Amino acid sequence: MSAAEAYTHLSKLLEQVNAVIGSFFQGERMEVDLQWRERVEERVAAAAAKEQEKLEKKAAKTSSSVISAETESTVTNGTDGEFEERDDEDLYFAPEKNNVIFSSAVDGWAFTVRQFASLYEKKLGIKRSVLEKVLWGDFYLEPKTKRVLGSKHLKGRALKPMFVQLVLDNIWAVYEATTGGDKGKGDPAMVEKITKSLSLNISPHVLRSRDPRALMTAVFSAWLPLSTAVLVSVTEYLPSPPLAQATRLPALIEASPAPEHVDKHLRKAMVEFHPDEKAPVVAYVSKMVAVRASELPQSKRKAGGMMTADEAREIARRKRAEFAKARRADEAQSQNEVNGMGDVLNSITIDDEQETEAEEQVEDPEHLIGFARLYSGTLTVGDEVYVLPPKFSPANPHAVPKPEKVVVTGLYLMMGRGLESLTSVPAGVVFGIAGLEGHILKSGTLCSQLEGAVNLAGVSMGSQPIVRVALEPANPGDLDKMINGMKLLEQSDPCAVYEVLESGEHVILTAGELHLERCLKDLRERFARCEIQAGEPIVPYRETIVSATEMAAPKDKSLPRGTVVVQTTSKQVTIRLRVRPLPNAVTEFLESNVGIVRQLYAERQAKETARQGMDEGVEEVVDNGDADANAQPVDLVSVIDFRTKLQHIFTEAATQSETWSNVVDKIAAFGPRRTGPNILVDITGSCQKFLHDEHQAKQLESESPDEPPRSDTITAKDFSDKVSYAFQLAMAQGPLCSEPCQGLAVFLEEVTVAATPEDESSSKDIHGRLTGEVIKTVRDSIRQGFLDWSPRLLLAMYSCEIQASAEVLGRVYGVITRRRGRIVSESLKEGTPFFTILSVLPVAESFGFSEDIRKRTSGAASPQLVFQGFEMLDEDPFWVPFTEDELEDLGELADKENVAKRYMDKVRVRKGLPVKGRKLVRNAEKQKTLKR
Repeated sequence: MSAAEAYTHLSKLLEQVNAVIGSFFQGERMEVDLQWRERVEERVAAAAAKEQEKLEKKAAKTSSSVISAETESTVTNGTDGEFEERDDEDLYFAPEKNNVIFSSAVDGWAFTVRQFASLYEKKLGIKRSVLEKVLWGDFYLEPKTKRVLGSKHLKGRALKPMFVQLVLDNIWAVYEATTGGDKGKGDPAMVEKITKSLSLNISPHVLRSRDPRALMTAVFSAWLPLSTAVLVSVTEYLPSPPLAQATRLPALIEASPAPEHVDKHLRKAMVEFHPDEKAPVVAYVSKMVAVRASELPQSKRKAGGMMTADEAREIARRKRAEFAKARRADEAQSQNEVNGMGDVLNSITIDDEQETEAEEQVEDPEHLIGFARLYSGTLTVGDEVYVLPPKFSPANPHAVPKPEKVVVTGLYLMMGRGLESLTSVPAGVVFGIAGLEGHILKSGTLCSQLEGAVNLAGVSMGSQPIVRVALEPANPGDLDKMINGMKLLEQSDPCAVYEVLESGEHVILTAGELHLERCLKDLRERFARCEIQAGEPIVPYRETIVSATEMAAPKDKSLPRGTVVVQTTSKQVTIRLRVRPLPNAVTEFLESNVGIVRQLYAERQAKETARQGMDEGVEEVVDNGDADANAQPVDLVSVIDFRTKLQHIFTEAATQSETWSNVVDKIAAFGPRRTGPNILVDITGSCQKFLHDEHQAKQLESESPDEPPRSDTITAKDFSDKVSYAFQLAMAQGPLCSEPCQGLAVFLEEVTVAATPEDESSSKDIHGRLTGEVIKTVRDSIRQGFLDWSPRLLLAMYSCEIQASAEVLGRVYGVITRRRGRIVSESLKEGTPFFTILSVLPVAESFGFSEDIRKRTSGAASPQLVFQGFEMLDEDPFWVPFTEDELEDLGELADKENVAKRYMDKVRVRKGLPVKGRKLVRNAEKQKTLKR
C-alpha cells in the first residue's frame, strides 16, 4: 500500500465512523423531538380541559376556534415555544480538530496533526494554527512559492495532498530505510541522513543491529513515541480531577448500595474535591497488581548510597553460591573417567540441591500492590483506613462480613513498570498502595470512616443468583483448598453465593452461565488453585395448582375438591383440611413483601423470647415491659399497614368466592421458611394467629378461661406448632419434584383428639408419640390435597434483550423459538437500522444460548440476560389423553411431548426420586439368566 492509498483508506475510515456516530445522534434527536411533541400535546390537552371547565362554569357558548386559539397561545406563553436543536459538531472525529491519533500499535508509533504542524512551522514559515487546519483534507503545497492551495487552484497539476507529502511520505521513507520496504533490504546511509535531519539519538549497537525491526522500532520510538501522543491527548481532552468528580461522582454515588445512607459531609467532600487532610479519605481500588520484591523501591539501592549490613550479607551469600556452583561445574567437566564423575556427583548432595532450589524460589517473592484512585482527603503512610467489602452497605455498616481496619504501609507512584515511593497522596491522584494484601481480593473501597461510608465497589443486584452448581475437587485432598477458595470468591464477588446443602454438597450460586464460567476460572486460577470439577447446573422450579376446566374428578366425591380427612396411625387424632389455590393478586403481593413478613416474624420471635424471660425475676419484668412498650408503636403500625393492604386484596377476591372473606384474621403462618407466598388458615382457632397486633392478642388472652387446662388432657392446641411445622415441610418440598410451592392456601378445618384410655401411659408419653404422627399425617394430607387440583410447574425465566439488524432478525427468532422462548416486543430504534428485541427465556434452556445466537448470526447479535422471576408453564405434568378426540388424534401413548413432565422427571432423577413410567432397559433382544 502506497502513501496515497493509505490516505484514501484513512479518509474512508473516518467517514464511516462519523456516519455511524451521526446515525446514533439522529436517532437520539428524533426520540427527544418525539418526547417534546408529546409534552406539548399534553399541555395543549390540559389547557383545553381547563378552558372547557371555565366555560362550563360560566355557562357561555363559545366557538371551538376561539378555544383552540386561546389554548395554543396559553401553551406557547407557558412553555419554551420552539424545539431547541442540539449541536452535533463536537461529536465527530476530525484530524484538523486534533481529536484523532494516527498510530501503529505493532510498530510503536503515534502522532497527531498538531505534532507535525509544530514540526513544519519554522521550515515552511506558516503559523501552526493554520497548518493544523490544512494538513488534513484537500489542501496542497506549491513547491516554489510554499503557498497552500485548494483543490480549485490546482489547474491540472498533479500535486500530492499535504498530509501525504509532509506526513505519510516521511513515515514511508523511514520504513524503506530501515526494513527496505518492497526491496527487502534497508539503506544505512538513508537511516543516518534521517536521524541527523530529525536530530534523533540512536545507540550505535542498534544501528549495527542485523534485525531491521529493532532499528525501525528504535527510530520511531525516538521520533514519534506512542506514549507522548496518547499522554498529550489525554491531558488536552480528558477533564481534570475536580471537573470530572463534579460531573461523574453524583451518578456513581447514587448507583452505589443504599445511597440515601451516605454521609452528606463525605458526599460533599467527594463531589467538590476536597484534598485537605481534615477531609474524609475515600479511595477506590480497582485491582491488585503483583509486583516482585526486587522491583519495589525499598529493594533498590540508590546510586552512590551506602549498603546496609543485610544487603552486604545477601550479596555475599549470592556470590558464594554462584562461585560454588561454577567450581562444581568445572570439576565435573575436568573428570573424564566414570569413577571420577561419580566422586564429583557424590560430593553434591541432594540436600544442597534442595537448598539451592529453595533459595532460588524464595529469592524474589511477589507482593500485591493495590491500583487505586483517591477521591477526597489526603492519604499518608501509616494512616488507618477501613476496607469495605463488595457487599458492604451503609444502611447496615456492622453487618457480617464486618469491614476491617488496615494500616497503609506504602504509597507508590506507578510509572509504567517502575514504582516511586511517596509519603503522602492528595485527592485526584492514581497511585499504588501497599498493606492491602489479604484484605482486598479483586476490588474494594477505602474509607476513613465506617458510619455513612460509600461503597464504590458494590453492585446493586436487581435479583438474586439463580443458577447453582455443585463443585468438588478433582483430588479429594484439595477439599480444604476448594472450601477456602469458595469463601474468598464469595467475599470478592457480590453476585456469588456459597452454600452447603443438607446432603453435604458444596454449591455455588451465580447469576448465569457466563458468570458461572468466570467464577470457576477464578476458583481454579486464583482462589483455590486446584483442579475443580463442576456438576450440571441446577435450576430452581416452583410448584403450584390451578383450577383448570379439564380436571380429573375429586378423589372423594362426597367432599369438596382439595379436602382431605385423615387419621393418624394410632387413630387418636383426626384432621380435616382443605387445599385451595390462592388468588394471583394475593400471591404477587406476598412475593413482593417477603421482607416485611420476615421482619414481622423476627419481631414476633423476639417478643416471645422476651415473654419467656419475664418469669425469672421482678427486675427483668420491668425491663422487658419498658422495652415492649417502646417497641409497640412501631410494631402496631407495621402490622396494621400490612393487614390493611392484604385485607383489601382479599376483599376484592371475595367478590368471586366467599371463601376469602375474613381470611386475614385467621392466618396462622406463611410458608415456606415462614416468609413464602403460601398461607395456613386456621378455622379451628387452635393455632396462634400471625397478624394479630398487641391489642387483639391481649383481648384474646382476656377472653380465654383463667383456669389452666388439666395436665393429663391432650387438646388440639397441643398440636398447633406441629401442624405449622408440617405446613412448612409440605410447602418447602412439593409432591411433583420436591421443589418449593407457591400460591397455595391450606385451610385447617377440624382437629379432633380421641379420649385416651385410663390404662394407657401418661399424657406426656402419648404427646411425644403423637408428635411425629401428626407431622407426617398433615404433610401427606397437604400433598394429597395438592394433587386433587391441576398441578403446574413454574419455570425460572430470563428477560432477554437483543439488538440486531434486519438481516439477522429471522435467525434470532429461530434460536429463541427453539429454546421455548417468547417474543415480548420488537421495536426499531429511530434513525438506526437496528431492532431491539425483548423476549423471555426459560433459565433451563439458556445454557449455551449466547454462544448459539452468536454462531447463528455470525456475531451480529449478542443477548443480555437478566433474571425476571417465575412464570407458569400451562401444562399438566400428569396429563394423558382421555377424550375420544384426544385418543383419536394422539393415541393412547400421547405422541405429543409433555414438556412439564420432562422437566419434572429430570429433577426427580437428579434428586434420586422414583420416576413413573421410566424404562431402565429399552429394545432388549436378549437377556442371559444364570441358574444354579
